[in-house]
Amino acid sequence: MNRQKFIDKFMAAFVLLAMFKIIGIVAQLFHESFWSVVGTLILFLIVAFIILMVIAALKDKEQNERNSKRRAAGGGGNFYLETSLFDRIRSKYEELAEKYIAENDYKKAAKVYMNLLQDNYRGAKTLEDGGFYNEAAAVYLKKLKNKSDAAICYEKAKQYTKAIELYKEMEQKEKVGDLYKQINDFKNANTYYQMVADDYTGNNQMVKASLIYRKKMEKTEEAQKVLLKGWEEDKDAFNCLNNYFTNISDVKELEVEIQELYAKTPDYKKIIYLDAMKHEFKKDPKLQTTTRNIAYKIIAEKVSTRSEIVNELKYFNPDDEVILKDISRFKTGRNKMFRN
Repeated sequence: MNRQKFIDKFMAAFVLLAMFKIIGIVAQLFHESFWSVVGTLILFLIVAFIILMVIAALKDKEQNERNSKRRAAGGGGNFYLETSLFDRIRSKYEELAEKYIAENDYKKAAKVYMNLLQDNYRGAKTLEDGGFYNEAAAVYLKKLKNKSDAAICYEKAKQYTKAIELYKEMEQKEKVGDLYKQINDFKNANTYYQMVADDYTGNNQMVKASLIYRKKMEKTEEAQKVLLKGWEEDKDAFNCLNNYFTNISDVKELEVEIQELYAKTPDYKKIIYLDAMKHEFKKDPKLQTTTRNIAYKIIAEKVSTRSEIVNELKYFNPDDEVILKDISRFKTGRNKMFRN
C-alpha cells in the first residue's frame, strides 16, 4: 500500500471513528448535564478539526512528492508515516492542553489529558493544580487506584471524613489521629494516637512513643513514663534519659531528678549517665555543681579500669587550664608506670 492510499484510508477511518465518538458523547446526556456534554462535544470537534487539517496537509505534501523516488523498503514508509502522524496529533493535543491551562481552564485541560492523550495521572494532577480537589480525588481513586493522592486531595478539599476512611484503609494511624484532632474529635484522635504509641513501644522506639504522648496527646506524664521505662530497660537508654531531662523545665525539679536517678543507676550504666551529664552541665549554670559532682564520682570509680575517662574532666571545667595540665600529667605518669 502506497502512502497516498494509506492517508486516504486513515482519513476515512478517522471520520468513521469520529462519528461513533460524537454518538457516544451525545449518549452521555442520559447521565450527565446538558452543558457538560455540549462542552465535551465542542472540545472533540475542535480536536477533530485539527486532526483533519493535519491529515489534509500530509495529503497535499504527498501529492507534491508523488514523483520522488520510492523508499527502499516500501512497507517501512507506512510505518514511519504512521509514527509521524500520531506524533503530530499528540503534539497538537499537548498544545491544546497547555493552552487551556494558560487560560486557567483546568477542567478542559484535564479532559484533553484523560480522553485524548489517555493520561489519567496528568489529568488528575491538572485538576488538583486547578483546585478541583474532589474531582482530582475521584480520578486518583477510580481510574488510578491511588488512595494516597486521593486522600491528600480530599484533605485539601476539607472532606475529612472521606480522607480519614482512606487513611484507615492504608493503616496510617497517626494521620487518622491528626485529622480527627482537626475536626475536634479528640476521643477518636487519642484512640488512634494510642495505637501509634503502642506500636512504637512494641518496637522499642521509646522516644518516638513519648513524642506522640507529649506533642499529639498532650500527656506529658505518660511521655515521661515511657522514657523512664526505656532508660531502665536499656531501650535506647541515652536518648531516653536525655529526652527525659529535656522535658523537665523547672531547674530545681530537674536538679532533684538528676540526683535521684543517679542514686538508682547501676554500675554498668554510669558511663551513659556521665554522657548525659555533659548535656545537663551546659544547660543552666544552676545545674553545674550537681552535674560536676556526679561526673567526678563516676570518673573516680572508673579511672582504674578506664584511664581515658580522665579526659571527661575537661567538659566540666571548660575554663580551667590547670586541670588540662593535671590530665596530661596523669596520663604521662600512668604511661611511665606501665613501661616500668
